[in-house]
Amino acid sequence: MGRLDNKVAIVTGGAKGLGRAFANALASEGARVAVADIADGRGVAAELGGIFLETDVSDPEAARRACRETERLLGPVDVLVNNAAVYATLAMERYDEIAPDVWDRVMAVNARGAFNMVQAVAPGMEARGSGKIINVTSGTVYKGLPNMLHYIASKGALSAMTKALSRELGDAGICVNSLAPGLTMSDSIAANSDHLDQARAKVIASRAIKRDGHPKDLLGALIFLASDDSNFVTGQSIVVDGGSVNT
Repeated sequence: MGRLDNKVAIVTGGAKGLGRAFANALASEGARVAVADIADGRGVAAELGGIFLETDVSDPEAARRACRETERLLGPVDVLVNNAAVYATLAMERYDEIAPDVWDRVMAVNARGAFNMVQAVAPGMEARGSGKIINVTSGTVYKGLPNMLHYIASKGALSAMTKALSRELGDAGICVNSLAPGLTMSDSIAANSDHLDQARAKVIASRAIKRDGHPKDLLGALIFLASDDSNFVTGQSIVVDGGSVNT
């Protein structure tokens, strides 16, 4: 028996990186998983026995279509993991070097994309009186990081949205929480030497547990937030970063 047996989950950005690890973890606990991504996630979905939906979350209609197709093929959505984000491909740049179109794209995917998915999925959860929304934010929201202003601002918006939305949806039995990783050695991050060269050593030095973080380190918190174990937990952020953020 898995903790998510008979549950349906959507993982945005689930084709690779942390999203792929999240999708695998949910499926291993019995969930039927829809992988929603602009990258090709057909292979991942096939491995999980789920479905792949080509989805640009920054497009409201694409978000609605992903929800409709998930419900048609798998059933009503019980868990939404808002993981899709522009991050690993970003160059680390000073605030005065960030181009307006880059800023806008980061905000469109990281903040508005989660909002679009919530607008698509949450009404069905409200009608059924239950649901879990997990917004993947970042530990950097709580401490800052130089040369990533656009990314941190977008995750700060998502963190604030988590708290506000939990107030709106609590009476409907929906829990809205944030999962906030620190720098995590996913395949996407490992491919970006800019991030590794500039941030890795400083991040590890700031941690109470001085080692790299890996995708598997996040999965216990993810399953907790997705399952009935967290039915009285909402509006919270679980920071999984080895103690770099220590409040």
